[in-house]
Amino acid sequence: MSERPSAPGSLALVEALVNTLDVESGADALDTPEGRARFQLTEEDLPAARELRESLRAVLLAHAGHPPHRPVTPLGELLADAPLVVTVDPADGSAGLAAARAGSLTARIATAVAEALVADTWTRLKACEAGDCLWAYYDRSPAGRRRWCSMQVCGARAKMRRYRAKET
Repeated sequence: MSERPSAPGSLALVEALVNTLDVESGADALDTPEGRARFQLTEEDLPAARELRESLRAVLLAHAGHPPHRPVTPLGELLADAPLVVTVDPADGSAGLAAARAGSLTARIATAVAEALVADTWTRLKACEAGDCLWAYYDRSPAGRRRWCSMQVCGARAKMRRYRAKET
């Protein structure tokens, strides 16, 4: 996909995980040592990481008003394994959320989702409507109604398909 700014704050982790799979080509960055290292994963972690990725993708599709791409384990069930606790900094009194059992990818994703909920940015992280793409993107549009990761690629393809369908 084309270069665009990543999602803000900890949502960048969620976006990056979802985008480890290029749906169109089938290339999975988690198949490479570099891709696994980026998320601190071992080979044994891969099935759970892929399950988490596809559950996140289904939620991001729902954020954009689209049905799930395939049946997945509900994200809430996966994140239940990473309970959150409220943390308070004694120096300045600032509060935050952190996974009770930090370190795992699920715990880091649960923390990112919680932070995004607090910042009211969670529903702005979406997945592209194009069935051959499904790329995660952060919707910066004023109305929050973007449908595609890129208007220049996926949006243009969809509009061209609609135009051609009217021609016939």
